[in-house]
Amino acid sequence: MLDSDLAELYAVSTKRFNEQVRRNIERFPSDFMFQLTKEEYDSLRSQIATLKQERGQHRKYLPYAFTEHGAIMAATILNSPKAIEMSVFVVRAFVKLREILSTNKELIHKLNELDKKYEKHDKDIKIIIETIRQLMSPPEKPERKIGFKTGK
Repeated sequence: MLDSDLAELYAVSTKRFNEQVRRNIERFPSDFMFQLTKEEYDSLRSQIATLKQERGQHRKYLPYAFTEHGAIMAATILNSPKAIEMSVFVVRAFVKLREILSTNKELIHKLNELDKKYEKHDKDIKIIIETIRQLMSPPEKPERKIGFKTGK
């Protein structure tokens, strides 16, 4: 996400957002945030095609792009009510994710015990256990191609 998008999400101005990021730059390693090059920004602007013509609507500096981790870190350095709300939301989401992973680990452990118990029994039980394991792992999403489809 771009700095302007995150600033809007956290209900602060882009200028204030970037100011706080610069003051806390040690919290943003290169895998959390990077600055777009002139070519990347020009390409992005041409794709968006919503450039406003009024005075003061152009950026002076190249925007920063934030990864998922950078967006979360940004919420922790801002003091706007919206940023605080988003920080709390993210923490709760991580706690819930840990609970889900913990439940899956317990289920996997029980399946392994069941697998050992019935090792000498019917092959159907093994097939059922293997099917449950496959259902537990998320399916791979096919990569969606961008562009026009040809008749071929």
